[in-house]
Amino acid sequence: MADETPETPAVPPAPAAKAEPVTPLTPKERKVAARNRRGKRRGATPEERAEARALKAVARRRRREQEREKSKAQRAAAPPVEPLVAAPKGTGKPKVRQGIVTSDKGEKTITVRIDDARRHRKYQKIVRSTQNLHAHDEKNDAGTGDLVRVVECRPMSATKRWRLEEVLERAK
Repeated sequence: MADETPETPAVPPAPAAKAEPVTPLTPKERKVAARNRRGKRRGATPEERAEARALKAVARRRRREQEREKSKAQRAAAPPVEPLVAAPKGTGKPKVRQGIVTSDKGEKTITVRIDDARRHRKYQKIVRSTQNLHAHDEKNDAGTGDLVRVVECRPMSATKRWRLEEVLERAK
């Protein structure tokens, strides 16, 4: 049989060299070894750290200078801003509130209870609050239990800062 190839003799495995016993690394030593494999440089000399800081400072100065130049160009391209002028006195909208008269005993003064119910932003629970205001009632028109609308005005006394605008609903 001519197509038969001679078999190669099996090479016996070389005897294993006796390895020295490996001491296990502590967790801290493992972390240091892993850090070194990743290429992080820890424990650089003070001179190396100072050099790295100086390079960062140069880059920081360069970047800040570029930002200043950019903002100067933007300010130059922007239209001029008009100076702020104080608003004339008496402008703005006065606050308007609606509530129930709880007392009309004072001369030209009523006490109005304003009830407010709103949902708490975080807990979503309905939170109710009340507020008592003293309002000026020039004609002594409102009575206890009336639903009224009051408007913010200049201080008229130590506690009166509201004025009766209209009686919306009379008490029965």
